[in-house]
Amino acid sequence: MNLKEQYWKYSLIVIILFMGVIIFRQITPFLGGLLGAFTIYILVRTQMHHLTEKKKIKRSISALLITAETIFVFLVPLGLTIWMIVNKLQDINLAPQTFVEPIQQVAGFIKEKTGYDVLGKDTLSFIVSILPRIGQLIMSSISSLAVNLFVMIFVLYFMLIGGKKMEAYINDILPFNETNTREVIHEINMIVRSNAIGIPLLAIIQGGIAMIGYLIFGAPNVLLLGFLTCFATIIPMVGTALVWFPVASYLAISGDWFHAIGLFAYGAIVVSQSDNLIRFILQKKMADTHPLITIFGVVIGLPLFGFMGIIFGPLLLSLFFLFVNMFKKEYLDS
Repeated sequence: MNLKEQYWKYSLIVIILFMGVIIFRQITPFLGGLLGAFTIYILVRTQMHHLTEKKKIKRSISALLITAETIFVFLVPLGLTIWMIVNKLQDINLAPQTFVEPIQQVAGFIKEKTGYDVLGKDTLSFIVSILPRIGQLIMSSISSLAVNLFVMIFVLYFMLIGGKKMEAYINDILPFNETNTREVIHEINMIVRSNAIGIPLLAIIQGGIAMIGYLIFGAPNVLLLGFLTCFATIIPMVGTALVWFPVASYLAISGDWFHAIGLFAYGAIVVSQSDNLIRFILQKKMADTHPLITIFGVVIGLPLFGFMGIIFGPLLLSLFFLFVNMFKKEYLDS
């Protein structure tokens, strides 16, 4: 390669990197939708192959059918959940005292036992004033989620249309030999599938188990607490305790010590231990991923990718160790 060709080559690399950075910065608000489309594509690509190759249905019609299936299976339940959360936020904005009253009860209990007033008038006024801001922040997050869901469906349809060409193109530009390329693709498929299926399944099971406890021990608003417990399962280390522990504390402060102790024991023994057991079984069944990779992957992924970080955080960490192992085998061991 002469000097002129080297100039062309490296100039082209610089142009690609420069334009790539600009495009990435502008597309960051829609990253959740793009990653969501990629995740669902991996889950349904076998189904797409079956419709087009076995059933001989046109790619456009097959893509339309699978997109419609995604909307009904994924978006409709998510939409109902968001609708319920929005209703609760409206109730808090209209009557903030319903939210402040349990806090006042906690402060009163602490003052009675210790003599220290943790909730002065200024603190109470601040809490009441900040509630609408929290509601606005959540509503703006919901708006962003709605936009990303639209992007996800739009991108998913075109990924399904051009699936084979897209996969062949990606395989060609990956900087690996054929063996390593297969290993990387296998790792991506395995991690994405295990997290995309396992995490929602774990959340539903955990939410159901927790709801049984909330019903038995007389917790208020069982359905909402069940949904919150589902979402709390994605948070590393503490998980469902973020929901059942405050509820048990609220029951204790309300004077219902029997139900409070019962819910605390149920949460610590049944909910938390079943979380560990189910998570271990799912990980071993779907992908033999070390629990520390899942935990630290979620910690890394949530700030980077938002909600999709529960899938792509562990994937990022797994690929990092895979690439390190590849480098070791290819260049150090030899």
